[in-house]
Amino acid sequence: MRGTALIPMSLQREFEKSGSWLFRYRSYLPLLILPIFFLGLRRFSYLDQSHFVNEIWQVFCLAVSFLGLAVRIITIGRVPFGTSGRNTREQIADTLNTTGIYSIVRHPLYLGNYLIMLGFALWPHLWWLAVLMTCIYALYYERIMMAEEAFLRQRFGDTFENWSAQTPAIIPRFRSWRPSLVSFSWRHVAQREYNGFFLIISVFFLLDLIGDSIADRNFHVDYGWFGVFLTGFVIFAVLRTLKKRTRYLNVEGR
Repeated sequence: MRGTALIPMSLQREFEKSGSWLFRYRSYLPLLILPIFFLGLRRFSYLDQSHFVNEIWQVFCLAVSFLGLAVRIITIGRVPFGTSGRNTREQIADTLNTTGIYSIVRHPLYLGNYLIMLGFALWPHLWWLAVLMTCIYALYYERIMMAEEAFLRQRFGDTFENWSAQTPAIIPRFRSWRPSLVSFSWRHVAQREYNGFFLIISVFFLLDLIGDSIADRNFHVDYGWFGVFLTGFVIFAVLRTLKKRTRYLNVEGR
């Protein structure tokens, strides 16, 4: 990150060290933020005191989270072999991604994660919750991005420096778009993102279940959201079965 030049070397190394540790558990640690969301539901009430208006707001929040999932899908669908994997023990990169979505933002997967979490945080319509989540996200992922970029700088040298100098870390610069050199693979997306898809569906269903029960002071299930959850579960179960018990989702070279 260009701003690291202003950070004392000892502090930068400490950030990179803590980032390497956070990198290993990056798939799980964000889940620790979820209790904050549920804490915000303690005094939940419908937006504008209307269940219908609140449902519209929930659909908007779901769209924000699905936008984050879409960013991840665009990224993973065209990822070259040996990059953007789920490795947790150490950094791995056989090539440096500089085309496609990586031509407009250096960390698209973390941008996608942020949008997913933002959709969750917006759901209770509490401004401080979205701000708090954004601050936690910035502190958490900044360390990981610093560790990743230290590895990429060491591995790819001037190629990385030139790319990073032209490409923002997290806020896309759309005018810099260059087409990807890798063909899109829906099988790779299905193999990698079915857990994230079902997580989004499950969290929104649970938020609605808790929120409605608090607002109405009576436990009940919204059948619309239950239908969404059930559909999501079926899709999740099918994709998980295909991944675990068949080779249909296997993509050669990825």
